[in-house]
Amino acid sequence: MQLFFEEEINGEVFTLDAQESNHLCKVLRKNIGDTVLFTNGKGSLFTCIIEDNNPKKCKLKIVEQLFTPVEKSHIHLAIAPTKNMDRMEWMLEKMTEVGFDEITFLKTAHIERSNIKLDRLHKKLVSACKQSFKTWLPVLNPITDYEKFITDASFHSHERFIAYVDKDNDTHLIKQASPNQSYLVLIGPEGDFSPNEISAAINNGFKPCSLGKHRLRTETAGLVAVHTLNLLNLEQ
Repeated sequence: MQLFFEEEINGEVFTLDAQESNHLCKVLRKNIGDTVLFTNGKGSLFTCIIEDNNPKKCKLKIVEQLFTPVEKSHIHLAIAPTKNMDRMEWMLEKMTEVGFDEITFLKTAHIERSNIKLDRLHKKLVSACKQSFKTWLPVLNPITDYEKFITDASFHSHERFIAYVDKDNDTHLIKQASPNQSYLVLIGPEGDFSPNEISAAINNGFKPCSLGKHRLRTETAGLVAVHTLNLLNLEQ
């Protein structure tokens, strides 16, 4: 059964905006009395009945609500955006399917892009949640200065890692992370982090880690980090 998304669901009855109403009632041809599933992206799954299939203001009644608690682990990826945002969108889609909780884009020394269209990325996250039937929408943070981010004291309770390519940095992430933790992983741009950025992260409590023997593209590295932490917690 298809999953739909509506962030603001309050009370027993709610009304969709014109765009979503048109999609549900005209494009998908849903009728009065049809059952549809909605999530608010905050862990709830609503079973709803269409009471009014007006294509401009479709009205639905909630008949059942189920709640999925958050996972014990929390995966936060902090990554420098690529010049081609299609690659970041692909990464977000795949990471959502695999499972992650939060992403922050970083302004680094070798950054390729400083302008991020958060609205477009938000839509990609919503679409991926609907496609993979997930009821928790990952948190999407605005682009942040690297130095400010790595010194944020609110991350001190996380297991913190910085992934970069170096012959002396050969201990894989999966061998360093512990199960059921909050994780924060830094991923650099195509030109990698600068030596000063690596030193600054390590001095602020981030552990160097490898994501494998081969050099990875930025979006591949992000996906590999998320997948690795999911594998670590698979049977926990």
